[in-house]
Amino acid sequence: MGDRVADTGPARRDVLNWLLGSWLVGVLGSILYPIARYLVPPELPEAAPPSVVAGKATALATNSGRIVAFGTAPVIVIRTPSGELCAFSATCTHLTCTVQYRPDLEHIWCACHNGHYDLNGRNIAGPPPRPLDRFDVTVQGEDIVIVRRT
Repeated sequence: MGDRVADTGPARRDVLNWLLGSWLVGVLGSILYPIARYLVPPELPEAAPPSVVAGKATALATNSGRIVAFGTAPVIVIRTPSGELCAFSATCTHLTCTVQYRPDLEHIWCACHNGHYDLNGRNIAGPPPRPLDRFDVTVQGEDIVIVRRT
């Protein structure tokens, strides 16, 4: 009878078993991953502190503003042309862009859609639907301290 030639490649059954195993691992992974994500709680950012030091009072010139971090959100601190300090949320109420102080206009401006706020935080032009959230500002020694209003 004839001699059989030795087959050195993978058999058809081996390839099918590999494909079936890969499919089974994929199905199990797609079921177990959401369950594991549900059981392990997500990391939450730190709670915003009740107050933040925004820098030295002498460093903020008249008719200028500065963005500072208040927890995970930005706050804009402004020294008005009259020298008064005020602070607002630096997040536009329209599409959450970061606002900036425009010394040439003497008010707060959002570059995303040309939203304008006065120095009391009220929206005066553009698409913002509501005023900016206001923060209390005090000077303690040489430091500007921002406190969230309650």
